[in-house]
Amino acid sequence: MAKEISLRLEAKDRTEFGKGAARRIRRADQIPAVIYGHGADPVHITLPGHATMLALKNPNAVLTIVMPNGEEQLALAKDVQREVLRPFIEHIDLVTVRRGEKVTIDVPVHVEGEAAVETNVIVENSVLSVEADALAIPESFTVSVEGLEAGSQILAKDVELGSGVTLIADEELLVVNVTQQVSAEALEAELAEAEAEAGIEHEESDEEAAEDESTAGEGDGEEKSEGEGDKGEDA
Repeated sequence: MAKEISLRLEAKDRTEFGKGAARRIRRADQIPAVIYGHGADPVHITLPGHATMLALKNPNAVLTIVMPNGEEQLALAKDVQREVLRPFIEHIDLVTVRRGEKVTIDVPVHVEGEAAVETNVIVENSVLSVEADALAIPESFTVSVEGLEAGSQILAKDVELGSGVTLIADEELLVVNVTQQVSAEALEAELAEAEAEAGIEHEESDEEAAEDESTAGEGDGEEKSEGEGDKGEDA
């Protein structure tokens, strides 16, 4: 469901640059950022670390940035760079928006419900590109797979977007695909068939080789016993 979001963040001027400066800024619980848009020159700022991370839990939240000169600007996070191993933000690109302005944005799709038994629910596309009012961007879209049988599909045009939201993505874009669940035995059979067609041969494992040798030994023993029996009869 769409709702207006206006989160205020107090910005400070960024006066030093480079990797060392960026590390010092982050140690002070600030996040380096740049804000631009509508033909204005980019302005380098820093934002309060903890408050900004909370605000960006909704990646499409419209932020109210209080600039160092006291001016307020509405902005969307266009690019958020995060650390690879830790949930910390390294840098943010902010693009300014205006009240009443339409923006194109990717909105996440959430799946709810239980499909029919022995089916797999595959989310082919987890976001949809839409156009919406900058101050009424949906947090997410919800689709239900309740009771859907194998072979069922949910396309972009099937997703309920809500008032004032226009689909930008291809209407035929596959969002959710419900397929028949395949047993382990069937998977193994398909794999074996595919490998046979491709001419793939597997080397015999040590255990299989030992079993083959054991079987061969038992066969030789039986033949030897039969041979000795024949000799006894001849004698």
